[in-house]
Amino acid sequence: MKTNKSIKKRFHITKNGKGKIMVGEIGIRHGRTKLRRKTIRRKLGLSEVTQATAAKVRKFLPYGGRK
Repeated sequence: MKTNKSIKKRFHITKNGKGKIMVGEIGIRHGRTKLRRKTIRRKLGLSEVTQATAAKVRKFLPYGGRK
């Protein structure tokens, strides 16, 4: 089975044993001058995906998605 490389680049699986799937916020790559500083700080971190999305992502990462 092959790992989907586009999914591997966008999602990250935590290593602490729980295996949560984390994703970065959208809208932070370019055009940041239009955003408030508070918005930029909020978008810099990772957030956990929902259970429905996690199930879909795990199909494309058969080996855990480790880098």
